[in-house]
Amino acid sequence: MAIRLPRIVSSKKVPKGYFAVYVGENQKRFVIPVSFLNHPSFQDLLGKSEEEFGYSHPTGGLAIPCNEDTFLKVTSRMY
Repeated sequence: MAIRLPRIVSSKKVPKGYFAVYVGENQKRFVIPVSFLNHPSFQDLLGKSEEEFGYSHPTGGLAIPCNEDTFLKVTSRMY
C-alpha cells in the first residue's frame, strides 16, 4: 500500500482548493488541500501554530511548528 504525501510545489502559485504551509526548521513549503482544515489532526497542528506564533507568522504564510516527518505522518492519514 503506497502512502500519498502532501503535494510539494516549488512555484509561488497555489492551485485552487489548496493552500501553502511552511514546516520545520528550514520552513519547507507544502501545498495541501483546504479539506485538511476540517480534519481534527490538522486542527491540532493549527492550535500549536497559534500557541507558538499567534496570528503573526514569520514567513508571511502559515507556519506549522513541527518537524517535517511529523507533518508528513499526520497529513498522510488525512487522504
